[in-house]
Amino acid sequence: MKQSAYKDAGVDIDAGAELVERIKPAVKATMRSGVMSGIGGFGAFFDPKEAGYSDPILVSATDGVGTKIKIAIDTGIHDTVGIDLVAMCVNDLIVQGAEPLFFLDYFACGKLDVDAAAAIVGGIAKGCKDSGCALIGGETAEMPGMYADGDYDLAGFTVGAVERGEQLTGANISEGDVILGLAASGLHSNGFSLVRKIVETTQGYSYDSPAPFDESKTMGQALLTPTKLYVKSVLSAIKLKDEHGTPLIKGIANITGGGLIENIPRILPEGTDAQLNAQNWCLPPVFQWLADKGSIAPEDMAVTLNCGIGMVIIVNKENADVISEKLTSEGETVMKIGYIKASNGNPAVHIDNIDLLGC
Repeated sequence: MKQSAYKDAGVDIDAGAELVERIKPAVKATMRSGVMSGIGGFGAFFDPKEAGYSDPILVSATDGVGTKIKIAIDTGIHDTVGIDLVAMCVNDLIVQGAEPLFFLDYFACGKLDVDAAAAIVGGIAKGCKDSGCALIGGETAEMPGMYADGDYDLAGFTVGAVERGEQLTGANISEGDVILGLAASGLHSNGFSLVRKIVETTQGYSYDSPAPFDESKTMGQALLTPTKLYVKSVLSAIKLKDEHGTPLIKGIANITGGGLIENIPRILPEGTDAQLNAQNWCLPPVFQWLADKGSIAPEDMAVTLNCGIGMVIIVNKENADVISEKLTSEGETVMKIGYIKASNGNPAVHIDNIDLLGC
């Protein structure tokens, strides 16, 4: 019997149906209060009131994984980039005080490999489950001619909620406030075009060789360490309030593309700068190796990579220890990396001993 004309054109509907069946258990494991429908419909319903909100403001975010995906493709390791996808989106929600409620993904490829796609979506489901976020829908697009066989791309979309009046804006950040840094799990999902170039042009290294900065893993495995999910720990700390009901945390910045230099000013009010000291935290070995092999100047490190700091939290000096202790109890590694000072211009970041970022 002749196969369908669509399959002749390179699109396998049966493979898509098989994928849906394969991922249903993983998706089901992410369900939470508020979800009103399962996957498979034309859309998904979510009830914020059922999720415990009385007057919610909705907050949305979208992101991708970037060229880190190319390493997953080259190594055949597909089960972690889905976690990256979720983390890059939900970490952007919590900096505004919002709890991630639900997530949708977009997976595009040239020819659908069901095993690889199931591993990818399995990672997405794990990221959602670990964030308390329901995976309620997605799109799998098989597009021969747009992507080479084996290539794929990912995009994620998430919606969260925060009660009206409780959103974090950074508006009350002021001179003397303390800047706390939360340790990153690694490179997260930024700067990988540079990272890939360094690996590919450094003699004696490949994705299969032992990682010089973590010899328990191959280079590919080490570089694919997924982006850290800060959702549960940071939301727990956000709940700490003073006697007037004001959150002790004043502002949060997710350190993604643009590094420390470009992300922290996004939450600073006019008339303030962030003053960091590179002596206050250790540059993880992977960053040291990249700086050395890529001859990356410290200033470039600080504007391209997270330099070991995945999230920045700003608090009043008197509350710094309380917040640090709370986050530490939630499993975070917390460092006091700087303070807020007054300025006359647009918010900026200054780093003392910046040469230590390139050591």
